[in-house]
Amino acid sequence: MPNPGRRAFVRTALATPAAFSILRSRAQAAEFVFKYGNNVPETYPLNVRMTQAAERIRIATNGRFDLQVFPAGQLGTDTDMLSQVRSGAIDFYTASGLVLSTLVPLTAINALGFAFKDYSQVWPAMDGKLGAVIRAKIDAAGLHAIEKIFDIGFREVSSSTHPITDPDSFKGFKIRIPPSQLGVSMFRALGAAPATLNFAEAYTALQTHVVDGQENPLSIIDTAKFYEVQKYVSMTNHMWDGYWLLCNGRAWKSLPDDIRTVVSRELNRAAQEDRVDIAALDASLKGKLEAKGMQFNTPDPEPFRAILKRDGFYEQWRKTFGDEAWDIMESYVGRLS
Repeated sequence: MPNPGRRAFVRTALATPAAFSILRSRAQAAEFVFKYGNNVPETYPLNVRMTQAAERIRIATNGRFDLQVFPAGQLGTDTDMLSQVRSGAIDFYTASGLVLSTLVPLTAINALGFAFKDYSQVWPAMDGKLGAVIRAKIDAAGLHAIEKIFDIGFREVSSSTHPITDPDSFKGFKIRIPPSQLGVSMFRALGAAPATLNFAEAYTALQTHVVDGQENPLSIIDTAKFYEVQKYVSMTNHMWDGYWLLCNGRAWKSLPDDIRTVVSRELNRAAQEDRVDIAALDASLKGKLEAKGMQFNTPDPEPFRAILKRDGFYEQWRKTFGDEAWDIMESYVGRLS
């Protein structure tokens, strides 16, 4: 049976290019013009919802605030854009917790290996005390994080050589991961050979067999067309990650209170809508990717978790994140270390 929510999402996505043009043509009339960059395709839910939010903000502020959306790495790599939003060269940027952890280490805690079992643990934690502690650290680094985090999803492992069925499958496995010490330490503990590459470099690295595989949610595997260069998808659910919508701290404080109120409201609404989109998209993607030739398997997560606990991975990261944040994390997911 056709999915009406999916049809609505596709119709919205198709309208996106026109929305970009409209927003940019109005920039000259705006009192505040903020640039927002990200690294995902124009039709990805994040960009669809951010473009809609930009239009709602323009209307609600009577044209005073213009949010310009630059998708698909137009403004540079993740590393470039994180540097730019810190310096004020751009105003907004969505960084995954893993990428942002190079600046704010605590933002990687949500991606702790095999910690979250499902979304019934993710959203209470990220919308609750854990998210609040993380945002305070982000603010201390000179950035402002919008309260609601956008969904990236649970990360799965794709491969061109073999499926990941148990911890032994990782032995010597060359895997592309985002720049993140947490990811490096987890995959090394499991016996893999992680290579940290910016997202823009991932497809070429897979195509040329610099790496054997990568790890991302199904939505990214689909939109990035990794199915063209990968054969297997192992539903490991080894990490959950989200996009923090960051604003340069000085730029955020420069806005009048009434403008900040509108911008916060509409961007938080966009994040909530994005979560629904990602859930609907993920539900449809297994069959779509299978039709493109990918083969799926679902390994038991417990042997992976047992190795990480046995080898001191969790204890190591407890020391990094600190007892306060760790105890809050365990209050949502149960004992880890």
